[in-house]
Amino acid sequence: MPTARSEDSDDCAPDDDTALSRTGFLRGGAAALAAGTVMTAGAASARPAPGKGGHEARRGVDPNPDYRRPRVTRLRTVTGPGITTRFRMDATDLGAPAVTPDGRILVVFGDTFEEAAVGGGWWRAPVGLYANPRRRLETGLSWTSAVGGETAEELVEYAHDSDPVSTILPGDVLTVGGTMYLWVMVNHGFGNVASTEIWTSNDSGESWERTAEMFPGDHLDGLAQQCTWALHPSDGHVYLLTTGFQRDKEAILQRVPQEKILDPAAYETYGATGEGEEQRWDWGLPPTPVLGGQVGEMCLRIVEDRWVLTWFNAGLYRVDVLLAGSPEEIRSPAFSETLLWGGNWGQEDDERVAQLYGPYVLPGSTLEDLHLLCSQWNTAEGWPYHVQQYRVEGLRTAAGLS
Repeated sequence: MPTARSEDSDDCAPDDDTALSRTGFLRGGAAALAAGTVMTAGAASARPAPGKGGHEARRGVDPNPDYRRPRVTRLRTVTGPGITTRFRMDATDLGAPAVTPDGRILVVFGDTFEEAAVGGGWWRAPVGLYANPRRRLETGLSWTSAVGGETAEELVEYAHDSDPVSTILPGDVLTVGGTMYLWVMVNHGFGNVASTEIWTSNDSGESWERTAEMFPGDHLDGLAQQCTWALHPSDGHVYLLTTGFQRDKEAILQRVPQEKILDPAAYETYGATGEGEEQRWDWGLPPTPVLGGQVGEMCLRIVEDRWVLTWFNAGLYRVDVLLAGSPEEIRSPAFSETLLWGGNWGQEDDERVAQLYGPYVLPGSTLEDLHLLCSQWNTAEGWPYHVQQYRVEGLRTAAGLS
């Protein structure tokens, strides 16, 4: 088995110039965003320039003095030694969650290794763990079992081989009726998404099939690789936000009738024509980005009465959240906020997280008590490479919805 995540390896076929190393992928994001961190810190500490007569210039008036940003707490680490060791998965990342048809919580993880290090033996992806749905979220997730039995087995077995498939990574998982759907990206060398697939399970995630080949990697100019999705409560459609895997693109909105999830021809894009007052947005038009910047991993969920999107804002090295009244309103949300800022190792706190990515909303969350899974990977050391749980209190109040 190749240990393709070591410091000097590159996870890609040697003749593929478009593939990236996973180390370079995340390290590059952190390096590019370090400048943004410095600028933010500098802006926060800057004092007003002295005015005439030696007096300091007047500070601006706060346009919203009553605003109170949500309180964020780094609750606990949910994967790693002594936590997921019994499943032979001390090193893992991502963690897309869903409620299974039989009422459990299933969390699907990405590249996974037995030892507490990237490349540390028995490489597989994706894998899944079940969490106790009756445990209160503020006490932290409690794992009950793994997909595969006593150890976390690959959901569908395949060979990790750079020629052609290096790894298959999860985008998001969705439950519709008695079926679970998992959107995955087939990497021909890390970062070179050759195609997407949908895997299905009809036994609450205990077994999976590679059911449908969906789109080639260059579909919609590469904007249909990474995916997050949610089922509308009343109109019969599944709505998807999709982007590239490389964290260098905006995101677009798509939808598909829930009974046609496995039919690539049934997917419809949302776009705009015209400009200014003449601009018109509608379904069936070529896609126009609804989320700008450099978008990484995303999680779209309906929480209480709002569409909630959390995502890794790679261009600004942070995790953001927005609230919208409908999928179409994501392009102009009523509320958005930064929850976590990227930072440096050794200088972290509850809201500043080194080499963060992949924020996913946990089932059971409310707008006043939202819980996220967020990954970290110290690419210089190979560890930590784990998932942590964060608690966000007061989002509804901050958005003025209470």
